[in-house]
Amino acid sequence: MIYLLYLLVAAGVVLFSVKASDYVDLLDKKTSLSGAFIGGIMLSAVTSLPELFTSISSTVLIHQPGLCLGNILGSDLFNMAMLSFFLLIFARTFREGKLSDSHRMVTVFVFVCYLVMILNWLGILRIQILSISLSSVIIVVMYILSIRYMSAEDSDDSDEEDTSPLTVPQIAVRFVLVSIGIVVLSIAITYITDAISLRLHLGQGMAGALFLGIATSLPEASSTVALLRMKNVDIAFGNIVGSNIFNFIIMAVVDILYRGSVYDFSDPHTVILMLCGTAALPLLWIMMKFRNRATQIICPLGILACYLAFLMG
Repeated sequence: MIYLLYLLVAAGVVLFSVKASDYVDLLDKKTSLSGAFIGGIMLSAVTSLPELFTSISSTVLIHQPGLCLGNILGSDLFNMAMLSFFLLIFARTFREGKLSDSHRMVTVFVFVCYLVMILNWLGILRIQILSISLSSVIIVVMYILSIRYMSAEDSDDSDEEDTSPLTVPQIAVRFVLVSIGIVVLSIAITYITDAISLRLHLGQGMAGALFLGIATSLPEASSTVALLRMKNVDIAFGNIVGSNIFNFIIMAVVDILYRGSVYDFSDPHTVILMLCGTAALPLLWIMMKFRNRATQIICPLGILACYLAFLMG
């Protein structure tokens, strides 16, 4: 019964998140904002709401920081693996589509965040500043730099026609209501995941990465498929890369709210997950930098191999 409940709540998270993405898309058509900003900041924030509230719930409410760390790292690696899988399918769309340079810079900032995680795990960055980890401070700086690069991208000046009868205030109200639904279901799925991890005797890192990480990444998966089918490569990549850096800022927020260390590497699966994510990021950068047939096959397969390595670890 609990597994059916998990599937139902996860389906609800996807449904609400996809609707939220639709409303963001409508706002996009009514403004002149760039694709990098829309995908990397607005859409990624919407689709990362589940990670935000499940991470807060798993630490502040049920005091399981391992679930939070597994959720964040699991979501990031799953996002990259999912994007790689779909790029193998939409190969021609990826080669011919527009891709903002800022996505590569943001990928570098995400890589720095992974290095911060590794240094924290090794005990080098376990430094507190007014009860806040130095790791969190560095992550905040990386996110601010990411916003700067994504916001600086020029607008596409798309001529796509807006056929929606909704006004901006009406869209905003619907967006808020859908976001509330995401919050409620995200909190619920945290409790369900904790119960499943106890029943299956899973570690917090594995449970967070599998059940929380995948469930809260389903919105990114749904929106990525839709965007690639519309041949909007720029926003599709912005959504994934932006979600990955946004997930790390969630770690900083939870670190401020939680009375204790949120950087819990006691579960060996969490460490494997972190190392696999670190290995996958350079492949993602190379895939964006050199968009040819060779890298388009080798890099996605390499990223998928990193995810499989975590599952088998």
